[in-house]
Amino acid sequence: MSAIDDLPPLRQVVETHGLNAKKSLGQNFLFDLNLTSRIARTAGKLDEHTVIEVGPGPGGLTRALLACGAKKVIAVERDTRCLSALAEISDYYPDRLSVIEGDALEIDWSSHIEGKVKIVANLPYNVATPLLTGWLDGQNWPPFYDSLTLMFQKEVAERICAEPGDNHYGRLAVLCNWRTYASKMFDVSREAFSPPPKVTSSIVHLEPRETPLPCDIKKLETITRAAFGQRRKMLRSSLKQLGGEALLEKADITPTKRAEEVDIESFVKLANLL
Repeated sequence: MSAIDDLPPLRQVVETHGLNAKKSLGQNFLFDLNLTSRIARTAGKLDEHTVIEVGPGPGGLTRALLACGAKKVIAVERDTRCLSALAEISDYYPDRLSVIEGDALEIDWSSHIEGKVKIVANLPYNVATPLLTGWLDGQNWPPFYDSLTLMFQKEVAERICAEPGDNHYGRLAVLCNWRTYASKMFDVSREAFSPPPKVTSSIVHLEPRETPLPCDIKKLETITRAAFGQRRKMLRSSLKQLGGEALLEKADITPTKRAEEVDIESFVKLANLL
């Protein structure tokens, strides 16, 4: 593992600051700075962007983002034990790292950012999906960020990027691919973490569509919740409470289809007809 800066190795940082990973916070630390640098590079050029990072822990990805030229990093961390380690990184990169102590699910991002923004994070598993859907369901679009480069459990990553007909295709795929171009970039072995999680992880890159198909997101969520909530049933049954066959005929969708066979454009049609 080659050095990306003159700061201490991450294992030493963790030992010095007593940062044993907490399961309650969904913590699994990445020590390989070559790997964190690869994640940072996946986000593209960073020199004109403020980068939001959630759950930096001891700062492995934080260091990679700064070493890769991020104009500024805003790191949001709930674990107060990590603040002293992050302060050392801030001292090494003067005026380029700002640390917010708090819960990323509760933050008003507009009060902390200005200019171009990218979000790059090794998300804690226990809040990864709520954070993603929160960044996707705003009424204002395009959003405040230019891209999302995020780590998820591999199964979640496959659900995000799934296409119609895929076993992983569901509500999350419809929401993500309606408003963004979502791609699974590469997998990360469980052995890369300390402690190792039970599953493989994956990096997903999402870029907002400038003009997604016009649709009320709440209605789209209503349709997909009903359709995929009973995914083994035909749509005429799963959507019975929302109009059933009459609604499907208006959208020119075969009533005997199942949810996983319906593309995003058709779900948007259904939502717009509600």
